[in-house]
Amino acid sequence: MTDAPPTTVEDMFVQTASGVRTDGGTMTLLGLTPHTIYFSDRPQRIVGHLTTHRFLQWWSEGDDSFAADPPNAVLAWGEPGTDTPEEAVVVISDPSITADGLQYHVETLQGSPPATAGPCVLFIDPLGRPLSPVSVAGVRRRDMRRDRRRF
Repeated sequence: MTDAPPTTVEDMFVQTASGVRTDGGTMTLLGLTPHTIYFSDRPQRIVGHLTTHRFLQWWSEGDDSFAADPPNAVLAWGEPGTDTPEEAVVVISDPSITADGLQYHVETLQGSPPATAGPCVLFIDPLGRPLSPVSVAGVRRRDMRRDRRRF
């Protein structure tokens, strides 16, 4: 093993919306919040947010992009009158902004996405990116060292 610092970080992403609609092979997040949250696991423990517009720009950047290798995602939603949220595991691809919201093409791997549902959360698999001094991740990491904060 080496003590060298990592050169990449894998961010997981979270998108929240006031509703979701699925139809055939598409899923539309309705009333999407304007920011996508990202976070990484140990040892970096980076947390932040970026505009969903910027997230969509990242979609096709690099050789190992989401466009080249679409991510798995978990859609979680609650049904009125139930105490337990439901979820479906999907592969998402080809995001686009429509008049209704953010639309993804989906392939269902497990569960059944709802035809319509209220508030929902989409958890998206990691995307690796460089951990450089000029990256958002690098800035956050330096700030954490300076503050000596740990989660």
